[in-house]
Amino acid sequence: MTTTTLAVLVPLLPFLGAAVGLLLGRTAPGYVRPLAVLPVLTSLVLAVWVAVDQGGGQALNAATELTPTGSVPIDLALHIDGFAALVAVLVALVASCVQIYSTGYLSDDPRYPSYAALVSLFTSAMLLVVYSGDLMVLLVGWEIMGICSYFLVGHYWETPEARAASLKAFLVTKLGDVPFLIGLFALATDAGSFRITEILGTVASGGLDHPTLIAVLLLAGVAGKSAQFPLHTWLPDAMAGPTPVSALIHAATMVAAGVYFVARLLPVFEASQAAMVLLAVMAAVTMAGSALCALAQDDIKRVLAYSTIGQLGYMTGALAVADRGAAVFHLLSHGAFKALLFLAAGVIIHAAGTNSLAAMSRMRNLRARVPDAYWTMTVALLALAAIPPFSGFFSKESVLGAAEHVSTGHTEHAPGAAGWIVLVAALLTALLTAAYATRLWLLAFRGHGAEAPDHGRQPLTMTSVLWVLAVPSLAFGAFAYGTLPDWFDGRDLAPTLTTSVLGTGVALVGGIVTYAAWRHTTALAGRVPLGAVAAHPEGDAAQVEAEAIASHAAAYGDVASASDPADPGRLLLGPLHRHAAVGFHLDAVYATLFVRPVQAGASLVRFLDREVVDTYVRGAGAVPRWLGIAVRRAQTGNVQTYVSTLLAGTVVLAVAAVLVATGA
Repeated sequence: MTTTTLAVLVPLLPFLGAAVGLLLGRTAPGYVRPLAVLPVLTSLVLAVWVAVDQGGGQALNAATELTPTGSVPIDLALHIDGFAALVAVLVALVASCVQIYSTGYLSDDPRYPSYAALVSLFTSAMLLVVYSGDLMVLLVGWEIMGICSYFLVGHYWETPEARAASLKAFLVTKLGDVPFLIGLFALATDAGSFRITEILGTVASGGLDHPTLIAVLLLAGVAGKSAQFPLHTWLPDAMAGPTPVSALIHAATMVAAGVYFVARLLPVFEASQAAMVLLAVMAAVTMAGSALCALAQDDIKRVLAYSTIGQLGYMTGALAVADRGAAVFHLLSHGAFKALLFLAAGVIIHAAGTNSLAAMSRMRNLRARVPDAYWTMTVALLALAAIPPFSGFFSKESVLGAAEHVSTGHTEHAPGAAGWIVLVAALLTALLTAAYATRLWLLAFRGHGAEAPDHGRQPLTMTSVLWVLAVPSLAFGAFAYGTLPDWFDGRDLAPTLTTSVLGTGVALVGGIVTYAAWRHTTALAGRVPLGAVAAHPEGDAAQVEAEAIASHAAAYGDVASASDPADPGRLLLGPLHRHAAVGFHLDAVYATLFVRPVQAGASLVRFLDREVVDTYVRGAGAVPRWLGIAVRRAQTGNVQTYVSTLLAGTVVLAVAAVLVATGA
């Protein structure tokens, strides 16, 4: 079997599994779980096989004309280089882990068959994006992922949060997809083809006529799909869906598609210096802003959601300094530890028996109850904070090194301004990332909230997956930084001394300061005023605690709350906390600038349609109706009346005829 045939099977098998799973979900429920797991696992094996055959060497290209268009042709094409081969392995690995994990997490869910089928379809669509060599075929997978995210985020459609989140995810990403589609057509018009290889050849020969316009249009779609500022607001709300779906979206599909698209077509963006600076600014604002928001969240999944936005900002930052090797390196590393973080969070939520206990302020005594989640999440958080030797250190360091290289003017592919913007923002984000990672670990595993009921040990299908993902989270970076250049562009991904010291230094500072703030707030929250004890000699612990918290809040301002007296995020952010907790009011700004004007316009149109247009329509129908009523009243059924009317009419006609004749 040829490599091309194997590559075709990689996205095809999950698609077939989804189709058969939907057909047999009701009639043969016993086949649902094998149909969910086995096709994706087989795709993983085949994706590894394709990657081994490709070996980072010459790109594999194959194409057949899909349909004659009469103008720019559309081909069913494959273009598998080192980037595509490794990203496909990541997608299939995470999807396999999610499907196995979901068999336990959603074991009692009556809608599991449709859920499993949609996850397989989601996986198939992303694999199509990864392997596709034609932009129109890539667009098919791009849009299928959009509709799958709508259904999966809204899986718990009984809740208003899930319904609103699914609609928001769909509409915000579609808002970016409109200019994205226009950009694709403009790019194909300039290049004369939708084939990626021919487009890159046109760019290399300087044949692109409108590089800045095309790049900006494409970036709008990338910002929506990969949740970059200003179209990132849908991703935190998407946490209303099942936790395994969050792991899939955040680690390997949907949000990874935008980054991968820019990496694959990076020369198109390099053709415009303005586009590269715009990409750098977008990445910088996304990184820093999302990290501040993550530091203020109480829901563990929203912390991880904002974390994903920030880490995607690192990837787009690497692309802004024209180093797609560093971007995809961080994409691969982040995919492993972010999937682990979400699935470990799912174990915590499953142990509590309810999604409502995703609030970290309500967590207590979890280290002993979920040891698998505790140890594996610790590994993943260290990788997220970029502490050596965990994988996140090496991949994040490659981004910092690329930015530092450009900032000193050592490249012609990206402006120096982009390098400085990305470098400064990335270092600030490294500080904040370590801070919110430390805060999450402290509140989740050493918190003092109300202890949730124990729902027993988690299924082996859930805990075993955590340890599988812990291996690349720990060891992938050290193994890959010396190997990946042969698969990518050949650029060195090894850590450099300056950025390694700076990056690790600010991460350690962020973690230590957060720990000190947690110790401070914990001590203050636990210091019960003597007056409170005297006032409650019966030992009303809840009332004593409430008074202690109130006294602490009065002394230190907005540092603690009744729900979370020991939250170091409030102390670190100070007055900024309440703004960061709601995403700096960006949703409110959009509501004021866009939603309300559209609603007002819709109300005006409805009023005009109902009160003006409908008035004319009703009037046009009223005249014949009134005439009919008048004629109906003349129909009495009395023959004498009819004869009398006939005679009277005859007389009137005769008189009229005489008058006309006389006048003539």
